[in-house]
Amino acid sequence: MWGDRVVNLGLSEEQAAVRRLARDFVEREIAPHVTAWDRAEEVDRGIVKKLGEVGFLGLTIDEEYGGSGGDHLAYCLVTEELGRGDSSVRGIVSVSLGLVAKSIAAWGDEEQKRRWLPGLTSGELIGCFGLTEPGTGSDAGNLTTRAVREGGGDYVLSGTKMFITNGTWADVVLLFARSTDAPGHKGVSAFLVPTDTPGLTRRTIHGKLGLRGQATAELVLEDVRVPASAMVGAEGKGFSVAMSALAKGRMSVAAGCVGIAQAALDAAVQYAGEREQFGTSIARHQLVQELISDIAVDVDAARLLTWRVADLIDRGEPFATESSKAKLFASEAAVRAASNALQVFGGYGYIDEYPVGKLLRDARVMTLYEGTSQIQKLLIGRALTGVSAF
Repeated sequence: MWGDRVVNLGLSEEQAAVRRLARDFVEREIAPHVTAWDRAEEVDRGIVKKLGEVGFLGLTIDEEYGGSGGDHLAYCLVTEELGRGDSSVRGIVSVSLGLVAKSIAAWGDEEQKRRWLPGLTSGELIGCFGLTEPGTGSDAGNLTTRAVREGGGDYVLSGTKMFITNGTWADVVLLFARSTDAPGHKGVSAFLVPTDTPGLTRRTIHGKLGLRGQATAELVLEDVRVPASAMVGAEGKGFSVAMSALAKGRMSVAAGCVGIAQAALDAAVQYAGEREQFGTSIARHQLVQELISDIAVDVDAARLLTWRVADLIDRGEPFATESSKAKLFASEAAVRAASNALQVFGGYGYIDEYPVGKLLRDARVMTLYEGTSQIQKLLIGRALTGVSAF
């Protein structure tokens, strides 16, 4: 397989071992089921416990709270391999661990950490990230979901969240709501809301172009009551919680996109060597070689941009702009790679007996969620010029 030829580029023995473990896991537990899951629009939920058992849901979380430790480059290596196997499975880890568990570890108090992290890291529990609303996708500072405090006691939450990954499977929502009358993002707070709380209902979203196996949902909150202890961080700091999660989450999305592009490269190289036209392997045709070489360059460039983000995080240096760069490039590169691979396959690439059609469908959403490509360009431009684009 072409992916086996990837140079380790200075990976430690531990990181290389994690990569091999993830690759073996994908080949054993995911690859045989990908087409069936995609057609059924549902991943086997048993995969969550397996992800927990192998330690993938606890990466970068302290062992004290049930985590498996490791650094952010190891986390990228795992999410890349999961993205190569099935982006729907990659999304389970990126959200439950990357957005929820890591936010609890960074912002939660001791009680919240001990209540939620052991279950989330083991796969006994699943988390989802309740930020996007029907009318506020990119404009996350203008949420309409409300959190009204009754006296000095409980908060009562009301509103709707849309396109929530893991939404129908989750045991807890890291939910963002407006709790004060302060303008814009200053009035937003974060809460940990158990999904069995009365007044919270969930609806599966079917008919998606890609990520069909992923449990994507609409959440409706009607007078959902939570104690004040459910708040994560200080009141009015929810936007900071969300943005810090998304800055690292974009690295995870980028790594998953590298996996998609790598899968496209593997498939294109293999098929080009097997398919014959005009009396010879199509791998001998120069324009097919051009398609494959374009994919290969995109894979390497996206991987290096993503690994740079992980390195910055692990060294404690600023990384938000670099994360936006990685997410922007890798998501667009994944679309190009999958499209080029489909071209190599010709008509066969258009039917789901072959992998590249699914890769293209899954890649397309990567340019939309956790900040569209246009939002990433605005963030990068603002960081470089110091001038707000809003």
